[in-house]
Amino acid sequence: MIARLRGNTNYVILSFFAVVALYPLIGSAFVALSPQGSVTSGIFPWPSHFTFSNFSAAWHQASLGGALANSAVVAIAVTVAATVLSTLAGYAFGTLKLPAGRVVFYLFLTGLIMPYESMIIPLYFDMRRLNLVDSYWSLILPETALYLAFGIFWMRAFFQSIPSELLEAARIDGASNVTILRRVLVPIARPAISTMTVLFFVFSWNEFLLPLVMLSSSAKQTATLALGVFQGQYNTNVSLQTAAALSVAIPVIVIYVLFQRQFIRGMLSGSLTG
Repeated sequence: MIARLRGNTNYVILSFFAVVALYPLIGSAFVALSPQGSVTSGIFPWPSHFTFSNFSAAWHQASLGGALANSAVVAIAVTVAATVLSTLAGYAFGTLKLPAGRVVFYLFLTGLIMPYESMIIPLYFDMRRLNLVDSYWSLILPETALYLAFGIFWMRAFFQSIPSELLEAARIDGASNVTILRRVLVPIARPAISTMTVLFFVFSWNEFLLPLVMLSSSAKQTATLALGVFQGQYNTNVSLQTAAALSVAIPVIVIYVLFQRQFIRGMLSGSLTG
């Protein structure tokens, strides 16, 4: 009886927090589906009738098709590069005895405490000197370097939690460092890597300042930059703005839904490791 009551209480609590979490998303969907000009208050309305014309209008007027493609190219490239480099560096710092390894690791950690906004102007001149401004590389290279600090910290902590006996047994069997990482540790670290991958994709997709500074042509602008320009032009049309914002947010929601199981497992393993 007590166990059943406890289970029902847990369901009630979880349902309450689910409603709290989903309310803004559902309310935004109602606003986006409302006819233009019908939303006049800060309370999410129930539409007089549903219309998808706002999504079509926002898609064409904000040129979201090309902007979403640009964001996808940048986010995928950054995610792959940062994940591979973080995994390799995390393995090196977490399992190998490197000369001055601890010092180098702490140098990487300064990226977690130093706001990159303070370096955005020198970074722009560096990219311009390399003729990379207004290109994908002006976003891919800085973002990859920016996310490495978190990725190395994350993967080093996970690899340090692996029993040393497992690594010693693999080395006794003649396995090289590459073989140990690829065949022994990566399968074990799949939840942690999946979580890190999702976070990298979300970080890159939501990046706004770098595209604002580095990109000058509308053909290369990312989804967040296109959304910012669009909201500046249609700041009084709430339904149209909300439809554009949801169109930009949908890829991130889809990625999270697809990888939610691995994401949660990685977060739990990270908390247990810590």
